[in-house]
Amino acid sequence: MRHRLAELRGPDVPAKALDARALAALAANPGCRRRAILDGAGVDKARLASALGAPSGFGQSQFALTRGNAFEARVKADGGAELLRLAHARLDPAAEPPEGAAVPDLSAHGPQGRTARTALALREATRAGGWTLLDHPMLALDVAGSLAFLEPDAVVVHPDGSWSVAEIKSFPMLDGAADPSKVGAAARQAAVYVLALEEVAARLDPPPRVRHRVLLVCPRDFSNLATGSAVDVRKQRAVTARQLARLTRIEEIAEALPEGTCFAPERSAEELTAAVAAVPAAYAPECLAACELAFHCRDRAHEAGAVTRLGRPLRAELGGLATVEDVLAAARGESGDPDDPAVAALRRAAALRAEALEGVAACR
Repeated sequence: MRHRLAELRGPDVPAKALDARALAALAANPGCRRRAILDGAGVDKARLASALGAPSGFGQSQFALTRGNAFEARVKADGGAELLRLAHARLDPAAEPPEGAAVPDLSAHGPQGRTARTALALREATRAGGWTLLDHPMLALDVAGSLAFLEPDAVVVHPDGSWSVAEIKSFPMLDGAADPSKVGAAARQAAVYVLALEEVAARLDPPPRVRHRVLLVCPRDFSNLATGSAVDVRKQRAVTARQLARLTRIEEIAEALPEGTCFAPERSAEELTAAVAAVPAAYAPECLAACELAFHCRDRAHEAGAVTRLGRPLRAELGGLATVEDVLAAARGESGDPDDPAVAALRRAAALRAEALEGVAACR
């Protein structure tokens, strides 16, 4: 399977790691086989979108990345003293203060080596008791038959042996509250880490408790001083786990592709267009904020007259009517089952519209 995915990506093209942000977006749209196979094969979707002639501005700016890295370094300075102080205050105030916490070395060769080293460090810290800070540990999560390696900002081991995820973001908390949309995105990302940690914990006897309240660390107001908040991710964790379980396995999608399909960005636009079109997509307007191929998929949905481009709620209301032409034909009474609630509602709406237009014309 790894060989097959390498052929799809291109023999000389390095794989792009599937991070938690991308995994959360994939879980939010489990019906999109296109994104599943591209992420599973490690295809750089930003380069692919540019080669298709539909580049996307999706992603963080270089300025935001630089600012975020500088803030993270400040929070983790002095052995993570500030980060551990916030973890103690927000997540475990009844425990002893985190003085002299351990910060194990997690360096190893390759993602598999780092994953094994992280698991060992977690096991040793749980047995030792006390506070331990794991800086950029490596976790692994099986996603539709493809292994994804994930790197949270930090994992904290508490004196009672429980584990917590810490997410460090550069957006501010103003008067103790942050932008709800950004907090929601951070919670979905942290939920992926919680799932991966639970898999590590399940291999230990007895399994440690993975806390579902994560630590979100942000700048306080407009300063560089750190503040923290406990975010409950139980809902996001449950939704993500359910959606990941619904994903079609990568093997099934790959087997259905035509022979010779390849997404290497150096191929011609015509070849790439045909390759991408060979994989069904599930476009929705929400994709514009989460996927680099969204503009390309939106254009194709517009050309096909697909109702998905109008939003998932409307698509759900229309039942088996998949295109705008089908909807209009049903409203005009040219097609569709009259007993279908969606068809009946469309015809009723069309009759009311015609009646209203007749009334306007009579008033003139």
